[in-house]
Amino acid sequence: MENERVFLLPGEYHVSRTPCQIATLLGSCVAVCLFHKNKNFAAMNHYLLSRSPNGDGEKDKGRYGDTSIRTIIWLMKKLDETPGVLSARIYGGAKVVSHLSQQSDIGTNNINVARDILKQEGIPILEEDVGGTSGRRIYFDTGKKQTVVRTIEKSAEVERLAQKRADIAGRDTRVLIVDDSALVRKILRSAVDATPGMEVCGEAEDAFEARDLILATEPDVISLDIIMPKLDGLKFLKSLSQHYPKPVVICSTIAKDKSAVAERARKYGAVDVVDKDTLELYKGLDVVKHAYIPKLKFAAGKAVRKMVIKD
Repeated sequence: MENERVFLLPGEYHVSRTPCQIATLLGSCVAVCLFHKNKNFAAMNHYLLSRSPNGDGEKDKGRYGDTSIRTIIWLMKKLDETPGVLSARIYGGAKVVSHLSQQSDIGTNNINVARDILKQEGIPILEEDVGGTSGRRIYFDTGKKQTVVRTIEKSAEVERLAQKRADIAGRDTRVLIVDDSALVRKILRSAVDATPGMEVCGEAEDAFEARDLILATEPDVISLDIIMPKLDGLKFLKSLSQHYPKPVVICSTIAKDKSAVAERARKYGAVDVVDKDTLELYKGLDVVKHAYIPKLKFAAGKAVRKMVIKD
């Protein structure tokens, strides 16, 4: 039987008694992999910030390194309290977004808290792949006690836009366009690119490409279709809002005004909803500039927070 597969979102952790495969995507966040010397016991986390502000660790304990790491260590010791049987690996802590990395040391702090706590607990660190400026994909095979790290290289487009940002005074609003139609993406891109102070930081044709680009580019606002292959936009929006919130404007032909779909999109965290049919996409950019661009600008200025969504 195939081993269990687990994908960790930011703020999550997983502990397993049996062989499984745990994966995640890291930017400035850090993952600590723990494994037992002789048994299949293993754990992995994905935390966003180094230390809990209130210190008690009861609320959002997976979000902070100090509480998340101590939690998985405690859970591993519940499986086997024998001293000296645990080892660790540390990954992540990159400065993946230039405009943020100049203002903070989030990645460095995340790395240091892992080193400090593991040293305090007497758990040796067998491997580190940390720092730098690129994101990472982590694949942890707990049965084989092997970890594969793949660098998330920035695309040529992202590099071009990064250079463009460095050449201008100030910073443009970054828009990520997610739509399975290449023609629709082209039209929406043309409208954004024609708007002073805005730029397209990436395009994705499905939610999985969007996930990678969100990590690589940190968009200010996401334009999100609903009907897409692999994973529909509402499910993706729900996951984002619960674990990695970003301002989102839904742009879809099924998101009619006051429809159940539009209401569900707002419930799942969409800042605004646009019926794609009303944009008259194939008649030029006038309607798009008038009805679509202001919604993106408004959404980009919104402060969104993690949501608890109950259906």
